Amino acid sequence: MDLGTRTGLNPDGDAMTGEHPVVSDASAAANLFERIVDNISRVVQGNDEAIRLSVTCLVAGGHLLVEDVPGVGKTSLGKALSASVSCRHRRIQFTSDLLPSDVTGVSVFDATKTSFEFRPGPIFANIVLGDEINRTPPKTQSALLESMEERQVTIDGNTYKLPDPFMVIATQNPIEHEGTFPLPVSQLDRFLLRIQIGYPDEESEVLMLETHGVSEPLDTLEPVATPEDVTALATRARAVHVSSLIQHYIVQIASATRVHPAVALGMSPRAALALQRAARARAVLEGRDFVAPDDVKAMASSVIGHRLELRAAAGRGQSPVKAVLDDVLRHVPVPDQATGRR
Repeated sequence: MDLGTRTGLNPDGDAMTGEHPVVSDASAAANLFERIVDNISRVVQGNDEAIRLSVTCLVAGGHLLVEDVPGVGKTSLGKALSASVSCRHRRIQFTSDLLPSDVTGVSVFDATKTSFEFRPGPIFANIVLGDEINRTPPKTQSALLESMEERQVTIDGNTYKLPDPFMVIATQNPIEHEGTFPLPVSQLDRFLLRIQIGYPDEESEVLMLETHGVSEPLDTLEPVATPEDVTALATRARAVHVSSLIQHYIVQIASATRVHPAVALGMSPRAALALQRAARARAVLEGRDFVAPDDVKAMASSVIGHRLELRAAAGRGQSPVKAVLDDVLRHVPVPDQATGRR
């Protein structure tokens, strides 16, 4: 596929000059998004919302946590997203005996050179799929913290930069399942979005039996985007306009979570920034160059849910969190960008 001249980022993170025909305008960016979604849908049927959120997370430059029971397509979603972008991707199967060096890499002594040589681990890829991340102890989970936050790895005092774009897609089973460890709060905060796959509807599950029963669609999935496309989409997302009304709306949502009677620990300022970032990406994928209130509301649950700590009386699981968020969004006034009033 001839994509012409690219637009990307220079080493300082600034936009480079040049045209990128694939994302030359808002409509072209939205079309590229739809191509990626359609490609993933060939593998994962009946979960359109989860697919769209995963691509939104990629464009926002964030990391994705996919949580659900075994067998609903968590790993397939991560693999299909990786295969849809023609970049380097690696898979890490997290187990109870996995070591931090198995993720980041290790320095090995080279007798011929009489010096240590760094051998990079699987984290050195554009898209890293961490399968069943909560089956490994917190010590190994924490090996991802620097990588996810700063896009770099420090080994023996030496710092190694990770490629651009860089995204971690982690899957986990519910913590009630045997052999799982809860993710540290600091690591949960590194994930821009947390999503659930859920069970497909009857028609989609029948289609799944037909397509997967004959062959494995993932084996024949061809990429429909390049790393440069993803970088260009991310650049466009960062340039999306966020009005002061929308910013006040985001801050008021954050404030409402902090004083909600069912919440022990509400949104942090970093969570507010994450919500703005995700809303910008959604605006790009909707073909707009500005953030609307609907973008904020659509992304709120996936961005905020795993960052809230509820009081014991509020119960456990996803339902109490959803109820709190619904209550917050219902009571925070929605700005009217057309009139400038609330």
